[in-house]
Amino acid sequence: FSLQELHGIFPWLVESIFGSLDGIIVGWNLRCLQGRANPNEYSVALDFLDPSGPMMKLVYKLQAEEYRYDFPVSYLPGPVKASIQEQVLPECSLYHNKVQFPSSGGLGLNLALNPFEYYMFYFAISLITQKNSPVTHHVSPSNSAYFILVDTYLKCFLPTEGSVLPPPSSNPGGAMPSPTPRSPAVPFSSYGMHHTSLLKRHIAHQPSVNADPASQEIWRSETLLQIFVEMWLHHYSLEMYQKMQSPHVKLEVLHYRLSISSKHHGSPAQSSYQALHAYQESFKPTEEHVLVVRLLVKHLHAFSNSLKPEPLSPSAHSHTASPLEEFKRVVIPRFVQEKLYIFLQHCFGHWPLDASFRAVLEMWLSYLQPWRYAPEKPPQSTEPLPRSVSEKWATFIQENLLMYTKLFVGFLNRALRTDLVSPKNALMVFRVAKVFAQPNLAEMILKGEQLFLEPELVIPHRQHRLFMSPTLGGSFLSSRSPTVTDASFKVKSHVYSLEGQDFQYKQMFGTEVRNLVLKLAQLICQAQQTAKSISDHSAETMASQSFFSWFRFTPSEMNGSYTGNDLDEIGQDSIKKTDEYLEKALEYLCQIFKLSEAQLTQMMMKCGTAQDENGKKQLPDCIASENGLILTPLGRYQIINGLRRFEVQYQGDTELQPIRSYENAALVRLLFRLSSVLNERFADQMEVLCSREDFVGRLCRYHLTNPHLLQKIRYSPVVRDRTSHNWGPRISLRFLASYRTLISLLMIYFLASWFYVGPVGCTFIILIGYFLYAVIMTFFFEGWKPHEH
Repeated sequence: FSLQELHGIFPWLVESIFGSLDGIIVGWNLRCLQGRANPNEYSVALDFLDPSGPMMKLVYKLQAEEYRYDFPVSYLPGPVKASIQEQVLPECSLYHNKVQFPSSGGLGLNLALNPFEYYMFYFAISLITQKNSPVTHHVSPSNSAYFILVDTYLKCFLPTEGSVLPPPSSNPGGAMPSPTPRSPAVPFSSYGMHHTSLLKRHIAHQPSVNADPASQEIWRSETLLQIFVEMWLHHYSLEMYQKMQSPHVKLEVLHYRLSISSKHHGSPAQSSYQALHAYQESFKPTEEHVLVVRLLVKHLHAFSNSLKPEPLSPSAHSHTASPLEEFKRVVIPRFVQEKLYIFLQHCFGHWPLDASFRAVLEMWLSYLQPWRYAPEKPPQSTEPLPRSVSEKWATFIQENLLMYTKLFVGFLNRALRTDLVSPKNALMVFRVAKVFAQPNLAEMILKGEQLFLEPELVIPHRQHRLFMSPTLGGSFLSSRSPTVTDASFKVKSHVYSLEGQDFQYKQMFGTEVRNLVLKLAQLICQAQQTAKSISDHSAETMASQSFFSWFRFTPSEMNGSYTGNDLDEIGQDSIKKTDEYLEKALEYLCQIFKLSEAQLTQMMMKCGTAQDENGKKQLPDCIASENGLILTPLGRYQIINGLRRFEVQYQGDTELQPIRSYENAALVRLLFRLSSVLNERFADQMEVLCSREDFVGRLCRYHLTNPHLLQKIRYSPVVRDRTSHNWGPRISLRFLASYRTLISLLMIYFLASWFYVGPVGCTFIILIGYFLYAVIMTFFFEGWKPHEH
C-alpha cells in the first residue's frame, strides 16, 4: 500500500481494533480477550499491537509524513469537552494547537491529532466507552489483553531502566514532529496558566525536532502519560471543577465568557446551560477501570523512583541530566497528583458500600506507599516486625498530605456505614489500619499537619504571594526549588491548589477525627461480639442435630420460632477470619491514634450485650405503648447489626398456621377437618367440662385449652389485641400429622411386635400410659400442653 492509501484506512483500522467512540462497534474487544479462553486470538492481538509490532510501525510510518486525524471533542471527558466548547482552553498542553472548527461549517469541534496521538486516544478511551460488551464467561481484568497492553506500553515508553527505544524507521533521521494546526487559529482563553511542556523546554534552542533524539523520546513518553491521565482520571463534577479554580482564574473565565457571548463564530455556539451541564455528566468508573489506574500508579512510582541520584555539583547536573531524568522528577506531582486526588474523592463519595470498593482501596494504598516500589530491597531480617518508613519519604508525604488525611477521613465515614461482620469489609478496615500503622508514618503525617497549620510569617516578599499549584510550573520532587519556598509553604501550596483558598482543613489527629476513630473502634467491638454470637449459634445448631434431621426439621421449627440469621451462611472459617481482621485492625488503630487501654475497656463494656438472670439475651431496646412495643433508634441499630433480636413465634390460631416442612400436608388438612367437625358437635359439652373446678375440669382444661393464650409473653412488638381473642376449648389433632410423631409411633409398634404385642394391644398401652402421664402433669403443671407444637 502507498502512504496515501494507508493514511485513508488508518482511522478505519483503529476503529476496527478498539471499537467506535459511541460503543456501537465493539472491535476486537481487548478487555474481554483472555489467553486461557482464546489463546490464538490473544497472542495474535498482543503481537500485532506490541510497541514494536506491525500496528506501531504503521503509526511511525504515518507520523513521519505529518498526517493529521480528527478526533471529536464531544467524546472527551466532561470537563475538557465543556471548557473547549466554551472557547476556554484546558491547561493540559496535550490540547494546545489542536482544537479546530470544522472547515465545512459543521456542528462539532475536533482535535487535529497526529497518528501516535490518535492511536493512543482510541486505545485509552476504549476502557471507558466499551462498557456494555457482551461477556459469555467470567473475565479477570488483570489477565485481559487490554491490561497486558497497558503494562507493555508503560514499560516501553516509561522505562525504569535505560531509555525509551527509538521508533523503528527506514529513515535514520526520521522522527515524529509535534503537531501543528492546519486551519486558522480559534481565539481561546486558558482557564489556567499552563506549564510548558518538557519537550518544548528542551528543544527551544534547536532549529529542528529531529536534531535531538532524547527530546523525541520524551515527547512520546509525555504524550502517552497525558492521554492516559486525561482519559482515565479527568472526570469530576461542576462543583469540583469550580473549587479547583483560583479566584483570579474564575474572574478571567467569567470576563471571557461575557465577552464572547455576543460574538458569532463559524458554528452555532453552545448555550451556557448546556455547556455547564456537560460538567455534570454521570461518571461511574468500573472495577476494571480502577484496576488499570492502579497499574498506572504503581508503574509511575517505580518510574519516578528509578531517578538517578543527583550530582553534588549543580553545574555538573545541568550538563548530565537527560530529558527522561527530568521527566521522572516531575511526573507524579505535575501530571498525576491533582487528577488522581479528584478521581479518588469521586470514588470514595459515590462507590457502592460493598466489597467491590476493595479495588479503589488498593489503588489508594498503592499511591500512599511509594517506598514499596523503590529499587532498593529491604534488608533481610528474621524478625517479622514491620519495616519503618524512611525519613526520605517525608517530603512526599507532606506534599501529598490530603491523600493521607482527607481520604482517610472519607474512608472512616464509609467504614462507619458498612457491615463489619462481613469478612470482606473487615479485611478493608484491616488493610487501611495496617498501612497507616507502619512505623514512623503517623509521625510524618502529623509533622505535615503541623507544617500546614503553622502560622504564615509576615515577610514582605511573601505577604501577597499566591500559592502555586504543580500544574503552574512548580515541582514537588525537585530539590532545586527556590530557597524562599520552605516546607510549610509547600504543604500549604499543595492543600490550597487542590481544595481552594477557603478550604477548612480537618486534622487527622484532631478531636473530630479522633471521635470518628472511637466510633469505628466501638463498631469493631460490636462486630466482634456479633461474629462470636453467630459462631456460638452455629455451633449450638450443629450440636442439636438429631436422628430426625434428615426429615428437615429442627427444634426451632418445632416450637414455631425463627432464630436463623442470614449471616449464618458465612461459615465458621469466615467468621474466624473476620475476628482476626477486626482484632488486628483495632490493635493498629490504637497504635496510630494512641488509644489507651482504659478507653478500649470502656468501649468493650458498652458493646457487650447484657445478660438477664436466665442467661438469655435481652430483647432489642424498645418502649411499651398502648399499641404494643415500639423500637427505639438504638433498638433498630441493634437489630440491623445483629446484636439483639426478637424471638419471633407464631401468635395466631395454631390450627391455621402454615404447614411446616416436618408435617404431612394431606394429614394436616384431613385432621383439621376432623377436629373442626368434633369441635362443632361437642362445643357445649367441652365448655361445661372445662368450667368445672374439680379434677375432671382441670384434666379437660389441660387437654382442650390453648395455654399459649394465657402466658401473655411478648416475643415480638405486636399489637395488644392480637392475643386477646380466646378460641375456647377445642380438640386439636394436628400433632398427629408431624413426621416425628408418626415415626415415633411406628417405632413403638415395631418394638412391641418383638414382644408379641399386637397393634390393638399396643394402642391400648399407649393410651393408658398417656392418661397416667396426663394425670400426673395435671396435678403439678396445669396449663402446660405437651402435644402443642
